[in-house]
Amino acid sequence: MTGYDQYAAAVRQLSARIREGERGAAAEAERRRDLHTGVTRLGQRLAAQEQRLGQLGAAAGVSPATDPAPGSGVEAGAGAAVGSGVDGDPAVVLAEAARLVDEVDRLGQQAEALAQRPALLPTWSPTARAVAVYVGCAAVGVLAMLVLLVANGIGVVDGVTLGALTCAGLPLISFVAGWLILGRWGRPALADTDPPRYAPLGFVICALLVPLAYCVTLLLFRLVR
Repeated sequence: MTGYDQYAAAVRQLSARIREGERGAAAEAERRRDLHTGVTRLGQRLAAQEQRLGQLGAAAGVSPATDPAPGSGVEAGAGAAVGSGVDGDPAVVLAEAARLVDEVDRLGQQAEALAQRPALLPTWSPTARAVAVYVGCAAVGVLAMLVLLVANGIGVVDGVTLGALTCAGLPLISFVAGWLILGRWGRPALADTDPPRYAPLGFVICALLVPLAYCVTLLLFRLVR
């Protein structure tokens, strides 16, 4: 092989290596662009999550803490991992970060679903919840009626007062208490409007149960005597 042939072969080999290096550099640049794009998208998702978290906190009456700009820390940290690769494969780091963001999304959806439920009897229907509350308040009114009945028996409360409280005062107080309870604890944290309180139904329940319990109690007393 002449000197010229050797020179040509060396040039071809060098040219092939240069092209191979260029292809590798292009692939590496493309990989880095993809990683940085992924980091940016994660930052945008975290910013949206932070904004929604702030809305949920405001609806629940919780003041958000003062934090850095949304997504800035994630973008910077992930960008450093992508740039250096000291702590591992940047693609693996990014995939793990994406998995964590997905998990935060899932937990956020669960929290939002819970925030759509009232604190009081959250799994019950609005009608069943209202009936339970009004019946409970009427039951408390019945207990108060029994106390007044005992007080009447020992002469502390006269019959007119007992009759007025039993027929009007205690039913009204029971109804108002149930109405207020439904408005306070029957309202979901994210509700835009007042919850249904079924005022006519509640009034009927309280107006019937307390006087009915009074009549039943008097009847039992007479039977016992």
